[in-house]
Amino acid sequence: MRDKGYYLWLGILSVLSVLGLGAWIYQVTHGLVVTGMRNIVTWGLYITAFMFLVGLSAGGIIVSSSATVFNLPQFKPAARPAVLLSVVSILMATLFIFVDLGRPDRILNLLTSPKLNSPLIWDVIIITLYLTLSLYYLYLMGQPETGEGRLRVVAALALPTAILVHSVTAWIFGLQIARPTWHSALLAPLFVVSALDSGLALLLLVLLGLDRSGWYRVDKSLFSTLGGVLAVLIAVDVFFVFSEVLTALYPAEERLMRYVNLLLKGSLAPYFWGEILLAVIPFLLLVFRSNREKPGLVGLAASLVVIGVFLKRIWLLFSALLIPLLPYAPGVPLGSYLWPPFEFTRYYPVAWGLTGKYTPTWVEIGIFIGIFAFGGLLFMVLARAILAPGTPKESQGVSCGLTS
Repeated sequence: MRDKGYYLWLGILSVLSVLGLGAWIYQVTHGLVVTGMRNIVTWGLYITAFMFLVGLSAGGIIVSSSATVFNLPQFKPAARPAVLLSVVSILMATLFIFVDLGRPDRILNLLTSPKLNSPLIWDVIIITLYLTLSLYYLYLMGQPETGEGRLRVVAALALPTAILVHSVTAWIFGLQIARPTWHSALLAPLFVVSALDSGLALLLLVLLGLDRSGWYRVDKSLFSTLGGVLAVLIAVDVFFVFSEVLTALYPAEERLMRYVNLLLKGSLAPYFWGEILLAVIPFLLLVFRSNREKPGLVGLAASLVVIGVFLKRIWLLFSALLIPLLPYAPGVPLGSYLWPPFEFTRYYPVAWGLTGKYTPTWVEIGIFIGIFAFGGLLFMVLARAILAPGTPKESQGVSCGLTS
């Protein structure tokens, strides 16, 4: 019966992956004009998902490598699933960059003519290094003859690399002086702590699912311990967000207030306040030990954290894009296009805009679902192969067992 459910999910995820591939082929054929991105809002759902997945990946590998480097036996049962989750997440993040290019062949320009003073190429370099280390780390964990010394060396390299990978992603945004809501020295620490709480929350959900499926047994005390760590990280995350908003709000500088108003009472308010709400509720659930001893409540809190961090990625990205950099009359050209090709059947009646708007199209949503379905499919296949009975090393945890 368990195998039937496994293959059913494989089938569903495979179909969604193929549909996403079809949507991407359609986008490549017709161009990025089939997306909701335009002259003012130049990044959309793809970059939002990229930021989100890089954080999930970095958070997972930090938990795993910390268990090895600092010899934390209570965290070692989570090491193997954490590394596997990190590898799948960073692969998905890379796919979102690939589809956001519009012209995938131009990715070769990053290799043939890199601009080393650009944070974008820094991100390419660090993600490549990070993925290589993660794959090698996962490989070593599956080798019965690998000594703890070698694992510790790789983990010691993976830990700062994981922190750096999300810091560099933050610097892509934070080093843009023209974008007031991004240009902050606190952005990199904010990205890292968001990676820690979202990555740990997703890891808790994965461990809970693996435990209930019988693939990978985890002691209940691990959920309680990781739930306590998650509560601390949520508090730090909320404090950083509060510090950023207060710093912008208190001086009431006119240039910044337009952006702040977008968050507090404008079009981005549902995402901003939603993220705050989905941080406070999990914190209140996890701050009490009795609640942390209930895996179901820990799983609920973790789910809310993952959703909340995704909402944060939305308001963080669009808060800097909805207002043009040159807000002068008559505005920024919105452009026009022919749809279908060579027919004037659709056009923009207003050629200029002073405020950006963005709504993802069915193409973007299809690709988004397809990549996440592919990630789920890849994780299920690898988890069954890597976390199968008898594969984990004894050194990876004393309170972990496997069942068939």
